[in-house]
Amino acid sequence: MPVNRQVILKSRPSGIPQAENFEIFKTPLPDLSDRQFLVRNEFLSVEPAMRGWVSAVANYATPVGIGETMRSFSAGTVVASRHPGFSEGDKVMGMLGWQHYAVSDGSNVTRKVMETDLPLSLSLGVLGLNGVTAYFALLELGLPRPGDTVVVSTAAGSVGSAVGQIAKLMGCRTIGITGGATKVKLCRDAFGYDEAIDYKAGDVAQALKAACPRGIDVYFDNTAGSISDAVLSQLAVGARIVICGTASVSSWDPPPQGPRVERHMLVKRARMSGFLVFDYAHRYEEAVARLAAWVREGKLRYREDILDGIEHAPGAIAELYRGENLGKRLIRV
Repeated sequence: MPVNRQVILKSRPSGIPQAENFEIFKTPLPDLSDRQFLVRNEFLSVEPAMRGWVSAVANYATPVGIGETMRSFSAGTVVASRHPGFSEGDKVMGMLGWQHYAVSDGSNVTRKVMETDLPLSLSLGVLGLNGVTAYFALLELGLPRPGDTVVVSTAAGSVGSAVGQIAKLMGCRTIGITGGATKVKLCRDAFGYDEAIDYKAGDVAQALKAACPRGIDVYFDNTAGSISDAVLSQLAVGARIVICGTASVSSWDPPPQGPRVERHMLVKRARMSGFLVFDYAHRYEEAVARLAAWVREGKLRYREDILDGIEHAPGAIAELYRGENLGKRLIRV
């Protein structure tokens, strides 16, 4: 009989979760009750947001409990069902956890994956949380207009790379900020950024000044910290700032101190908005349909960084924050 392998949160991390904060357990598969079904996960997602999900301080989600399966988006196939809405062979993605098998009643399934002509793994990346985040955060809050200069931090990442390409589709000029020569080349050659700045190689503020002589109209912020300080000092009048992540800040207890942005915001009549993709859950299919069309047409490119085996999961979040991935980080199980 098959057994389930689950990644359990063993201890509460301080800052970025490390491999030693997790443990892999084997458990028997439970019997299904009425209106339940069993999913055999094929891909597990690794997200920067997972740091917040295991933090002792609750933010927008209740922290994962010690001894609980690590929360994650996963994608797989229904292999047994006692639920009228789900049949064996259905492809699904949702908050199914870091585990080989997941029992569900449908409440933690985001959607059935209908794009069977495309790889299932995309439902966790460019057609999943990352792509949908890029789509709504940029278009609804960034409000890009033709001719705008759009700056994106973590520009080679799974969200940032999609943001840059969507901004180009909207007729914008795009500037990516990333770390290292390899990722700079990826931004330019694979994701079509007009300019790419290596924050590890020099003065970001000076590089931005040269790349954005008329100022920055839209800033898509995945980092916070010193990179964002450099961007916010060079806003154009009427700029829109989208706060999507704070990857450069290892801890918010106590909150880090830095430059005050109020004067920049006032003088430039700028607007800063926070974004959580869960606020747009009711419009998920709208975004996926448009993103999938762009993928099929070759207008939206993606890159995946896939590790084989659930044993890679415990250290995957820390590796993500060290920038070791080139593309969307996934675990194939």
